[in-house]
Amino acid sequence: MIRRVVQAALKSRVDEVLVVLGWQAAKVRGVLADLPCRLAVNKDYEKGQSSSVKVGLGEISPMTRAVLILPGDIATIDAPAINMVLDSYLLGHHLIVVAGHKGRPGHPILFGSQLFREIELIDEKTFGLKAIVVRHEGDVRLVETGSSKVLKDVDTPEDLRRL
Repeated sequence: MIRRVVQAALKSRVDEVLVVLGWQAAKVRGVLADLPCRLAVNKDYEKGQSSSVKVGLGEISPMTRAVLILPGDIATIDAPAINMVLDSYLLGHHLIVVAGHKGRPGHPILFGSQLFREIELIDEKTFGLKAIVVRHEGDVRLVETGSSKVLKDVDTPEDLRRL
């Protein structure tokens, strides 16, 4: 699943793909070994997704204008949906751009560099990135992708079977 998500990101127009590894990092590294992506390891992955987001943020260039966050369990994501989020950011200059379907927010989600300091402070107790989205709701752009793929994440074995 992670390989498919990374391949979709690589097919998109993002400048770089950085994958933050956590649980079973060595196994995932092996699955991605032949792909042109950068890898970082979150040794504190048990603290939740927020810790992985912060590790990734710590690995980017100071010149980075925005980060697009794409969880590895969004199994059916494709490059066109990623590009729609990226294009909306480049054209509209919103602080936050979220892929959506029929008014429902999904993934990926893009954050402009103006929010990087706030992202550095997130944790699971304060609802991570969701809290930033709520604080800046006036600067959020929901991009209608026309596809439910942006909503489908795989959290359980049953989710995987349904998929």
